[in-house]
Amino acid sequence: MARIVILHPGAMGAAVGRAVHDAGHDVGWIAEARSPATADRAAAAGLHAWSGVDEADVVISLVPPAVALATARSVAGFAGVYIDANAISPARAAEVAGIVRSGGAEYVDASVVGPPPVQEGTTRLYLSGSAAPRAAELFAQSRLEPVVLDGVEYAASALKMAYASWTKISAALVLAAEGTARAHGVADALHAEWRRSQPDLEQRGERAAISAEQKGWRWVDEMRQIAETFDAAGEPAGFGDAAAAVYKMFPRP
Repeated sequence: MARIVILHPGAMGAAVGRAVHDAGHDVGWIAEARSPATADRAAAAGLHAWSGVDEADVVISLVPPAVALATARSVAGFAGVYIDANAISPARAAEVAGIVRSGGAEYVDASVVGPPPVQEGTTRLYLSGSAAPRAAELFAQSRLEPVVLDGVEYAASALKMAYASWTKISAALVLAAEGTARAHGVADALHAEWRRSQPDLEQRGERAAISAEQKGWRWVDEMRQIAETFDAAGEPAGFGDAAAAVYKMFPRP
């Protein structure tokens, strides 16, 4: 059994915490400066409040990409295993690694693909780096399937950026197409043509709008991270920048 702290239990973090709790680990969260909604999610997930990370073996960071660096700095001096499971570029992941290693922690790059893991077979946790095989053991008996990637240290972050570039940028494109059609008074005609030639797009647009209204604010920086990752690979950064502009139109609820 490992002592694990989740930073911080949003929808995904709470579900990941519950999954590792149900696998037999002692899982907590840091209550200081967190909202009542976060406290409710943590309680529902069976997580107990800790005053700090000093007694933890493992910290799992699951936060909006824009605060990944600040979250790493907030646990300065932690000397256990720091699993960074945020949707960030390999370059930002390297920055996080530098921060936590300077305090004595062992860094593991990670990324989550799939919905919050409330049932088996839906969600993967990709892990990379020298400590990834040992980190994977923490999740071996959980609903969250660990997948260790060979190769470069920040492979998990690179995979997340490549995967999300399709799922979220293509959704942003559908939203932009819908907005353009409405502006020109042809939304009904567009929907009729979608039903004839692209029958899944109308429903996808509806799902994209709901997701953007709930979480679009959170994806703005993720799209910028994708742009940075594409640029570093010699691919056009404009895809991510444009998607960031689309999601910026959806304020935080």
